[in-house]
Amino acid sequence: MDTTPNTPTPNTTTPAVVRDGLLAGKVAFVTGAGSGIGAAAARLFAREGARVLLAARTESRLKAVTEDIRGLGGIADYTVCDLADADDVRAAVDRVVHLYGRLDVAFNNGATGTPPGPMDQVREADFDHVYTVNLKGTWLAMVAEVTAIRATAGTGAIVNNSSVGSLWGNPELPAYGAMKRAVNSLTESAAVTYGPEGIRVNAIAPGTTLTEMVREWEDNSPGVIERLNARTPLGRAAEPEEIAQAAAWLLSDRSSYITGTVLRVDGGMSA
Repeated sequence: MDTTPNTPTPNTTTPAVVRDGLLAGKVAFVTGAGSGIGAAAARLFAREGARVLLAARTESRLKAVTEDIRGLGGIADYTVCDLADADDVRAAVDRVVHLYGRLDVAFNNGATGTPPGPMDQVREADFDHVYTVNLKGTWLAMVAEVTAIRATAGTGAIVNNSSVGSLWGNPELPAYGAMKRAVNSLTESAAVTYGPEGIRVNAIAPGTTLTEMVREWEDNSPGVIERLNARTPLGRAAEPEEIAQAAAWLLSDRSSYITGTVLRVDGGMSA
């Protein structure tokens, strides 16, 4: 639901695969790739010349996105993976190397949320699940990805998907914001640790983006998108591909001197 219908939106026409694109010749791994930002990223990375392995929990969605990519001439496969399962995460990264012989870049996008509300209304089970998926799952993926990059490509790049909700107090989504802030810290620590090996690690912090998670938030709190858009200088929510474009650039060699940053992709909301 974009509450500013007169605002121009980006052209999302899907071109054919660009063989000399941003990620040409690279092997990419994307979590949460069945929908939203992850699906947009998988499609974009393939168009930009990467061979892509998609990972998420729902096979039907993964299969649909993979078939879309292949239909446009891209190279893609998928693996079912639950970020709450450590063995699943490690096996998914191993499968990238098994399929394509290497790993160059990874986009850790997969995440879950909790019903909006103040901290005292967050159920302990929900808090634990958000921790397991959004923080521990990202940590597990990063460790496996660094190991795979080091053993195959030698150098590479990782991007973690954070949130502008991690950058300030988040009374409506306190557990989600806390885990994403911790992801920022993991990102910075990994950048310092693995930079000397030529492995760059960055994060993106999207603002309001028209994903299932945000639409569910709108369903639970009618008017929230309009309220967030009113705080955004560009006056609208992002399309998932706009966020994916930032991730693609950070994973590409064009950002070769950038590591340890949390890039705000938020239409100016945090300015």
